[in-house]
Amino acid sequence: MRALISVSDKTGIVDLAKELHALGVSLISTGGTAKLLAEQGLPVTEVAEVTQFPEMLDGRVKTLHPKVHGGLLARRDTPEHMAALKAHNIDTIDLLIVNLYPFEATVAKPGCTLADAIENIDIGGPAMVRSAAKNWKDVGIVTDASQYADVIAELKTNGKLSDKLRFALSVAAFNRISQYDGAISNYLSSVNFEAEKLSEEYVPERAQFSGQFNEQYVKVQDLRYGENSHQQAAWYRDLAPEAGSLATGVQLQGKELSYNNIADADAAWECVKSFDTTACVIVKHANPCGVAVGANPLEAYSKAFQTDPTSAFGGIIAFNRPVDKAAAEAVSKQFVEVLMAPDFSAEALEVFKSKVNVRLMKIALPANYGDVRNALETKRVGSGLLLQSADNHELALADLKIVTVKQPTPEDLNDLLFAWKVAKFVKSNAIVFCKNGMTMGVGAGQMSRLDSARIASIKAEAAKLSLQHTVVASDAFFPFRDGLDVVVDAGATCVAQPGGSMRDQEVIDAANERGVAMVFTGVRHFRH
Repeated sequence: MRALISVSDKTGIVDLAKELHALGVSLISTGGTAKLLAEQGLPVTEVAEVTQFPEMLDGRVKTLHPKVHGGLLARRDTPEHMAALKAHNIDTIDLLIVNLYPFEATVAKPGCTLADAIENIDIGGPAMVRSAAKNWKDVGIVTDASQYADVIAELKTNGKLSDKLRFALSVAAFNRISQYDGAISNYLSSVNFEAEKLSEEYVPERAQFSGQFNEQYVKVQDLRYGENSHQQAAWYRDLAPEAGSLATGVQLQGKELSYNNIADADAAWECVKSFDTTACVIVKHANPCGVAVGANPLEAYSKAFQTDPTSAFGGIIAFNRPVDKAAAEAVSKQFVEVLMAPDFSAEALEVFKSKVNVRLMKIALPANYGDVRNALETKRVGSGLLLQSADNHELALADLKIVTVKQPTPEDLNDLLFAWKVAKFVKSNAIVFCKNGMTMGVGAGQMSRLDSARIASIKAEAAKLSLQHTVVASDAFFPFRDGLDVVVDAGATCVAQPGGSMRDQEVIDAANERGVAMVFTGVRHFRH
């Protein structure tokens, strides 16, 4: 058996080569990899000796040769192929270990020059990978260090690789080539090329949105069905998911997550991550129906649940702090579909042991979890895709512009910031009443802002919550004074809205007339 090794990332390669040598595998290698293996005392044949042609053009041409690709592509069960190899003195290559030039890492560096990016486009590596992967029945293709252990284990056990492993390695190889080519396409089609500036030091300006958008995901699991039972679905994650994101979570118990579970869980998790103090978020149909902060998880949950106990039934609950026994006991009294937290105490897990259908998700949060956000958002439309930068705007006290005679109190301002955080995660049109760090009434997803305001008031009344002296956040401006009048009639004394309407002055005058404070945030949070 002969193995060709040519790797850019040499992590673990010496140990792999030693294992292969011990199994009697002949080693062929290129450039720096060959030098490294030889320094470790391993017998290695350089590719140039195999091809009888020197590496040239600064290493750009070394493996692009019939003695390499013939050895990879020849079908061992085809007499004509084997006869051709014999006629041209070409030996078969049975195992290829390749990882590619670090193009993705190179272009991610600040100040990456165009020349550096181009130089890190691998040519020979992908060509060999494709050859080996195409001929998977006869050749094992290894493209990642995580595969080394399985390859060695099978060689030690069987003396060869199984069809199953070789096919899996081939699929992984083609996936890697697809990822690699997609990254190159994304980069190059984002470059605003300026020929007059071209030099080795030229750092091109890049468009935020590339001319071709290539995105890669890995399947997490097939789902029982989609949004409805007649639809099929699967869950995918990013190739390199951010720490603290839903895709990094581990399900500790409960039924398999459904399509709707995952969508709602993401809404709850992203919302709860926006708070830097202990918080609880309850979501139903992608909308927060109860949000609160508290001294501990139990207090945060109790306050959030009060907002809308009816909607909380069968909801998704998220905490941004570990769940202890007290919080677990309180949550276990209601019907909950999914419960998420950075961790669960042993006592909390014990509480849910008998609730076998409750899905518990543990999602470890990094120290900077508030900064971990998707950079881009996508939405599928007919034969197309909408792509935008994510709505990661965070409102600060200094951003608020007080536009009324009445001034908000410090307590009002704290509640306004809380209400604004919640409103960002409520479907438009959004109206959110808050007081003392908890939601008091939420109106979501209505065609008119006036209706959202009325619904928020109705929900508060149904939950027996007084809206007297509450604050209100509106995700977009009030186009007329009628919406303002509804929330003030309900008891609000302070309102936050983006501003920017033709009738801003009419609404400001109405606020002054009603004796309430109003602040403009200068930014809206439509969420469709």
